Amino acid sequence: MKAVVMNGIGSSTQLAVVDRNVPSVTPGRVIVEPAAAGVNFMDIGVRQGMAWTTIPNPKVLGVEGAGRVIAVGEGVDTIAPGDRVAWVYEPGSYAEQVSVRADALVKIPDGIDDRTAAAVMMQGLTASHFATDFYPVQPGDIALVHAAAGGVGLLLTQIIKLRGGTVIGRVSSEAKIAIAREAGADHVIVDRDGNFADEVLRLTDEIGVNVVYDGSGPTTFDGSLKSLRRSGTFCWFGPVLGGPGPLDIMSLPKSIKIGYATFFDHIHTTELLCAHSQQLFDWIESGDLKVNIGGTYPLSEAAKAHDDMESRRTTGKLLLIP
Repeated sequence: MKAVVMNGIGSSTQLAVVDRNVPSVTPGRVIVEPAAAGVNFMDIGVRQGMAWTTIPNPKVLGVEGAGRVIAVGEGVDTIAPGDRVAWVYEPGSYAEQVSVRADALVKIPDGIDDRTAAAVMMQGLTASHFATDFYPVQPGDIALVHAAAGGVGLLLTQIIKLRGGTVIGRVSSEAKIAIAREAGADHVIVDRDGNFADEVLRLTDEIGVNVVYDGSGPTTFDGSLKSLRRSGTFCWFGPVLGGPGPLDIMSLPKSIKIGYATFFDHIHTTELLCAHSQQLFDWIESGDLKVNIGGTYPLSEAAKAHDDMESRRTTGKLLLIP
């Protein structure tokens, strides 16, 4: 089978499509033929040496996808060959066949296609965690969403609106304004250099926002602090662009609450994975949540997908199609 491996730490030139042995059927696991695999900033972080450092190279990248089951291992009684399934964290997903833990799978409803299912898992569950768990948005709340035209940002904006909130979206270029507004952003700020806080304060009558969702790295950290109202919540996420450095907790302004959000805390049991995934699927089927697939690439163009994502040229979700 074909698979995308990284041969070493570095740029996208470290990626290669190679022939690998098909995975064996083992107890508790399922073999899936992916119809689509999600491309995530996490994959770029792995390629840059920020994670999976104990797994020797060459190693197959990717953690997310959707497809059809072709075989099940001993002890698996909840999944059968022929089932359409999706998963959110299973290393080795950039491949024509993937071995997945049975308890990491969710069944895809008939009304949702494979590509949509693959596109909503990691980013949808991340957005769900941020807006329903880490800071449960209430009617009337105002949220600042960074990278509002990206995969997480578009889903997060829609979920905030479903919960009755107002969204101020920040995007990196004029070209991304329309897609952020289409997702429901009430206001859109164009900024690449971290100079957005004054406009956020103007839009909120100098009070500030209830919550900031910031995965844009150190450039935006100070502006996000300034954008919060008293006792506001700062949701920091996304390790690939780096953190703000050491913090003096006594220097934090306005009694704000700050934390680092990871979606694993949202789905730390199989029951939670199934429940939160089903909520996303229900929203999609009802038309309340639209999944924007910003680009599809064959496995042979995985390096281009990484480059496009890193350049911030893309909007929505990027997928590899085996």
